[in-house]
Amino acid sequence: MTQDLATFAHALLDAARKAGAEAADTLAIEGRSVSIDVREGVLEQAERSESVDLGLRVLVGRKQAIVSASDTRPQTLAMMAERAVAMAREAPDDPYCGLAEPGELASDLDASALDLADPAPEPAPETLRDMALEAEAAAKAIEGVSQVQSAGGHYGMNRVHLAATNGFSAGYTRTATSVSCVAIAGTGSGMEREYDGDSRTFAADLRAPDEIGRIAGERAVAALNARQPATGTYPVLFDERISSSLVGHLLAAINGASVARGSSWLMDGLDTQVLPDTLSLIEDPHRPRIGGSRPFDAEGLPTQRRAIVDKGVLTGWTLDLASARKLGLASTGNATRGPSSPPSPSNWNIELTPGTQTRADLVRDMGTGLLVTSMIGATINPNTGDYSRGASGFWVENGEIAFAVNECTIAGNLRDMLLRIQPANDARGYLSRVVPSLLIDGMTLAGS
Repeated sequence: MTQDLATFAHALLDAARKAGAEAADTLAIEGRSVSIDVREGVLEQAERSESVDLGLRVLVGRKQAIVSASDTRPQTLAMMAERAVAMAREAPDDPYCGLAEPGELASDLDASALDLADPAPEPAPETLRDMALEAEAAAKAIEGVSQVQSAGGHYGMNRVHLAATNGFSAGYTRTATSVSCVAIAGTGSGMEREYDGDSRTFAADLRAPDEIGRIAGERAVAALNARQPATGTYPVLFDERISSSLVGHLLAAINGASVARGSSWLMDGLDTQVLPDTLSLIEDPHRPRIGGSRPFDAEGLPTQRRAIVDKGVLTGWTLDLASARKLGLASTGNATRGPSSPPSPSNWNIELTPGTQTRADLVRDMGTGLLVTSMIGATINPNTGDYSRGASGFWVENGEIAFAVNECTIAGNLRDMLLRIQPANDARGYLSRVVPSLLIDGMTLAGS
């Protein structure tokens, strides 16, 4: 299935003008995906989906409304436009809504340099099945693994096209192929579950399925015989698999929508130190073959590389047009949206300055404390930054891993925690969020 998304997008714009819209933008998305799951060496589930989704935002004065549909017939497009305009006329005024000015729009619309789409043919379902079977077999081969909960292969392709009455019209294609495995070790109430997986823009870049299965199995076995640690104040090392969540909390606090609402614990943080002065946090939406890359945002503005935090100092917020107008600033080109939602600010690819030590070095240097490899639940106060999360992982004694840990809670305050982070050098450079393992001293740990 190949649809002419630009034709649909411009047909919607024409219908919106005819229905009485003063301005409008459209988002057209064509998606195709295949998912294969195996269990006990046989196919458990196979799914394939194909769809086209259309979103229309119309503006009448300072009022806006959004409608969406998955029907591309001309009569449906006309009906969408009429309903959207009728809704907009009844909506309350929003002084901050509106399209970008023509002079603000991205001029370099060529996404080819970003390598967002794998030129190789879509993998056959049998290929995805064989990858899943290979991962499952590798996990089951690990001594101590009692069963494999799931193993799967997935392929997805999305084509998007954005068009607006301000003259913007462009699109690009994105692909992703992934393999995952979830292994279970032990039996009865002593069972432990762990996972591994990989997702890449180009299928050729994927890690080997047997490596993914093996690591999932080894992680599950290592988590056996877990117990609660002692309550107290200890250093906590966030494993690279989950360390990006800490950066995620920082990014949420500098999101322009939160700042404009006054619901951010970093409201007063602009131009102040939020990380150690040896660390910077770089956003780069132009990295080839990476999921968070794109040549323009959801409002047609150019994306840009920027230092969100420069040598520990917060340099700015993450803004779309609406949040920028509320704050009297300019958009940072970070708008994202779906067919049925208005633009909102979001971050692209992120990279935190790495350290010089390995994770093993940090484990050795932390003495006694907790290595966190998994977290569940979250209580984050968006106004104060108070932080509390359930955690599991490994207890470290005298610089060596002693035993597996579960059913504990780690707590602190994000403003203080982030100022004390010490990074390792183990970040995976092919992820959208490149964040190494992070050591934070003096965290509160609630256990037995």
